[in-house]
Amino acid sequence: MIFITHHQILSLSLHPKVHQDFQVQKYKTNDQKKAMKKRISTLLCLLALAMSSMQAKDYNVKDFGAIGNGKVLDHHAINTAIDSCVAHGGGRVVLPAGTYLCGSIRMKNHVELHLMAGSKILAAPASMKAYDEAEVFEGTAYQDGGHTYFKNSLIYAIGANDVSITGRGMIDGEGLTRRDTEKGGNLQGGNIGTGDKAIALKQCRNILIRDVTIYRGGHFGIILTGCELGTVDNVIIDTNRDGFDIDCCKYLTISNCKINTPHDDALVLKSSYALKKPVLTEHIAITNCVITGYKFGTFLDGTYIPEKVNWVCGRFKLGTESNGGYRNISLSNCTFMYSSGLAFEEVDQGLMENIVVNNITMNHVHHYPIYITTGCRNRGPKERTTVSTGRDIMISNVIANDVDSLAGIIVTGMPGLPLRNISLSNIRLQYRGGGKAELAKKEYREQGTNYPEPRFAKETPAFGLYARHVDGIEVDNVSFTTMKPDYRPAIMLDDVKNERITNIKADVQKGSKLVIKK
Repeated sequence: MIFITHHQILSLSLHPKVHQDFQVQKYKTNDQKKAMKKRISTLLCLLALAMSSMQAKDYNVKDFGAIGNGKVLDHHAINTAIDSCVAHGGGRVVLPAGTYLCGSIRMKNHVELHLMAGSKILAAPASMKAYDEAEVFEGTAYQDGGHTYFKNSLIYAIGANDVSITGRGMIDGEGLTRRDTEKGGNLQGGNIGTGDKAIALKQCRNILIRDVTIYRGGHFGIILTGCELGTVDNVIIDTNRDGFDIDCCKYLTISNCKINTPHDDALVLKSSYALKKPVLTEHIAITNCVITGYKFGTFLDGTYIPEKVNWVCGRFKLGTESNGGYRNISLSNCTFMYSSGLAFEEVDQGLMENIVVNNITMNHVHHYPIYITTGCRNRGPKERTTVSTGRDIMISNVIANDVDSLAGIIVTGMPGLPLRNISLSNIRLQYRGGGKAELAKKEYREQGTNYPEPRFAKETPAFGLYARHVDGIEVDNVSFTTMKPDYRPAIMLDDVKNERITNIKADVQKGSKLVIKK
């Protein structure tokens, strides 16, 4: 067999003799012309051979025994195809049109799992006991089971390189549990045979998830833990728990995704203790995504029915798992509909810094549109003595309509440990209004050691912006309007210094004030 490298191809194509031979000269003899044509033919054959060798081989799962009728378990055949692919140096494992009833699918090095249009991976019910047993893990007190266990997932990989999940097919987690099973007295991560996540990748490198649709993702639609160098692009998720969980990862790009999660977070960055040490989530770029909280399932069927429950989530969040923290995060050019907006929460002794948010539109915001906080829940080993810190957060060019009157923008640090250098600019918020004047006297307290959710504290004393324990906040070119009269002040600053408030427009009612500083 002849082997030729990409560099050899390049050197051949650039060789002066080759270029000369391609130019037919009038003075050449017939023998010379024949020799030239032979050399050209040989070169073209080598090029064709090399190009074919560079193309990854496809492994059709039906060639390995997969049925695709939605009744017979197919994950054994799919795993066999993956193993064969790995044994031959990697390639693409292809699922043609059909429904593949599956338990755990084990992704490995240099494998692309490709779901062709019309294909569906259907998660098997727990009664079939088709999922791998959750791994043994000590230290479960520091994070939920969903962040601890990976082998009981529908599709998972641990420590793999060059892992891809692509194609226009669907992953349907019908048989996955959405429960936090460890809270029900079960084995952490679920009973043996119970799956709880659609896609789970742990400590993988060079990953790609593109074009797939996830319906009913279980506890998490996609969880990436300790991964680096990856792309998630053009993915659709319609699920009743978290959409994306990005945990202890770095150098990832998430783009062009559509995520519907009415009952939990849509796109959440975390920094749990799942790797048995604090690890920053850093260098993450998120752009051109649509985040919604429509009634579960209605995003995929195109009916887009608003969820009517009191608490509609469907938000972008940093937290609550925050042992290491978050650094160098950008969110841009995203649209939110029927959601709880933006939440930035550092409460477990980690660091939150260099966060940039730009060009966001929101409509029908449940509760607060923007929430920035540090706290001291300190969910981690007690021998750690660090404190949560937050600084250098810039949010600009945000428009939100029909914002709940419960709370406006909330920015809260801790006594003696303030948030630092917060910038809010070019923001237009339309609130529902209706707040009573007496709420301005309310003693609002940050959550501190509690779970960082401001709805537990209910209404804020100001309808537009409430800031407490902050050193350095700039608010410029911000507009707060109300659909109904609201008799709270537009802005309240409590234990805030080095503030700069400019170009503020607000629907301030008679007897109230634009800004109150305590």
